[in-house]
Amino acid sequence: MKTYRKYQIKRKKSILKNRFFWLTLLFLVFVGGIFYLVYFAEFFQIKEIEISGTQKVSNEELKIIASGEIEKKLFLFSSRSTFLVNTSKIENLILEKFPEINKVNLKRKLPDKLFLEIEERQPWATLTLDEKDFYYCDENGIIFEKIEEITPPLLKIKNLILKEEIILGERVIEKDLIEKIEKINTKLRENLKIDVEEFIIPSPERLNVKTVEDWEIYFDPKGNLNWQIIELSLVLEKEIPSEKRENLEYIDLRFSKVYYKYR
Repeated sequence: MKTYRKYQIKRKKSILKNRFFWLTLLFLVFVGGIFYLVYFAEFFQIKEIEISGTQKVSNEELKIIASGEIEKKLFLFSSRSTFLVNTSKIENLILEKFPEINKVNLKRKLPDKLFLEIEERQPWATLTLDEKDFYYCDENGIIFEKIEEITPPLLKIKNLILKEEIILGERVIEKDLIEKIEKINTKLRENLKIDVEEFIIPSPERLNVKTVEDWEIYFDPKGNLNWQIIELSLVLEKEIPSEKRENLEYIDLRFSKVYYKYR
């Protein structure tokens, strides 16, 4: 006798009734909405660049640099979204373009603005290689602007070590030497009542100070400056009183013994 088996055909469940499908679709729609809102919605498109801290640098030129980096391409579409702005890149471009700028801080000001904060370099001294070309130098030893003439009451420094062409934005005097120049200038003016006309850097081992009275002092910048200033004070007090300085040519403090010479 033949036996017949019954086969039950199981119908495939529609994907439209699949809960996981709807959850995935909802998630994708949510992510897509956020993506559109962040990158393409008009609400977050940059409309204004605010700038503060400028005195010499042109705001319009700064805006041109920043604007050139704002618009981006995403899937063949253009976007000026504040979230796409590479703030570090814009800051670096500005610093490269303007040596007179010391610091740049670019911030997003949601929803549709950028805030550009500029700190310009302040002149600490005027620097020259000769008597023709003069430059502003900041407190970090960086030259940032060519000028036509000396600007009192800034220090005047002649750097004879520099042989190559001067490039704005580069350091021409090390910070350590700047601190020593400031120290010497302060000690001479306040303690010894000697006004400085000019600092001259003929070599790394020597720093010349030309006084307003037209005689010079030779310092060893790598030596003990406090002791050199004490020696200067003693020799001026005991051996070279003010009435004798008219014919004085120089005082040399670089050695264990103080040397001086009259014209």
